[in-house]
Amino acid sequence: MISKNIFTFLNALKNNNERQWFKENISTFRTAESEVKLFYSQLYDQLNQLDSIDNFKVFRIYRDIRFSKNKTPYKTHFGMAFHREKPALRGGYYIHIEPNNSFLGVGFWGPSPKDLYRIRKELEADADELREIINKPTFKKYWGILKGDELKTAPKGFNKTHANIDLIKKKQYTFYKEITDEELVSDDFSVLLEDHFKHIRPYFDYMSNLLTTNLNGESLLS
Repeated sequence: MISKNIFTFLNALKNNNERQWFKENISTFRTAESEVKLFYSQLYDQLNQLDSIDNFKVFRIYRDIRFSKNKTPYKTHFGMAFHREKPALRGGYYIHIEPNNSFLGVGFWGPSPKDLYRIRKELEADADELREIINKPTFKKYWGILKGDELKTAPKGFNKTHANIDLIKKKQYTFYKEITDEELVSDDFSVLLEDHFKHIRPYFDYMSNLLTTNLNGESLLS
């Protein structure tokens, strides 16, 4: 659980997103950052009771503005990613903390070209198992619909009229769950997390099996 002080700081930063203000309030930022890091560390321990996490990353507050039209120097949110233990387990978890825009994210944000091709070839051959998993009412209750960037048409080498082209043309395979500020600071947030992360496991199990086997179903793990 985190405190409402995190939202107070982030709202102030949003309204004063410039270096001088940040410099003058660096101690407030450090306090907020320490609280968030402790929160994420506790989530790491909780996640490892449900799954096998090999590492996690806390994203820096500083924005890379070199190639952006938006020149504000700081992010107005905190974010952290948890990575499942490779090579046998695939996929990841992301937690985004931002006033009135917090969410959980799970799935595959940037699959390698090799993994993306493997996913697409599997879906070209048969997408019934994946559809069965993600269309179950209980799954959709917790995670909604499959999201992610996608091509406007079929990837090279795939038929644009294929029955599963809606899945094949995706570049990301992700799910998101919006979290209210009240939920994030409540005593029950750990229960909410556990419920959602338990219900994503069939999807992760399917994708992990797919990405650790070839198209003949033979294991790629040594």
